[in-house]
Amino acid sequence: MVEPNRIQEISDRLEIGDLLIRYCTAIDSKQYDDLDAVFTPEAIIDYTSAGGIRGTLSEIKKWLSQVLSLFPMTQHVVGNVVVKIEGDRATSRCVFFNPMGLPPPEGKKGLKVLCFGGYYNDTLTRTGDGWRICERVEESSWDSGTDG
Repeated sequence: MVEPNRIQEISDRLEIGDLLIRYCTAIDSKQYDDLDAVFTPEAIIDYTSAGGIRGTLSEIKKWLSQVLSLFPMTQHVVGNVVVKIEGDRATSRCVFFNPMGLPPPEGKKGLKVLCFGGYYNDTLTRTGDGWRICERVEESSWDSGTDG
């Protein structure tokens, strides 16, 4: 028989994994209000390692809607998730891979694809609505196709 504490840990890990995927889905579908079910209202999100901003959830949602409107295609993928749970708090670190497509130059077909990779370093808290990220620090590691 599995111990109740172990069942809770398994459940927490599954929920946190789902949370990370919901983030990707919200970003790629450009449904930024869906991030309200990913982050706590007072969350701090830091994209500065990728040249972005650090701010509150509302600031980040506004910024994402402006910046990502340039890209007709984005595809965030996360993996290699490491989670450490301590009661109602947790940390996670996962790899992200993010190809993004820019419109082609006039007269050309297809997209110009830029690729980015790195890590999301998260602090999470258990809320009445389940696990939520209260702090995210993106740690960019590499990019390709950016000419820079």
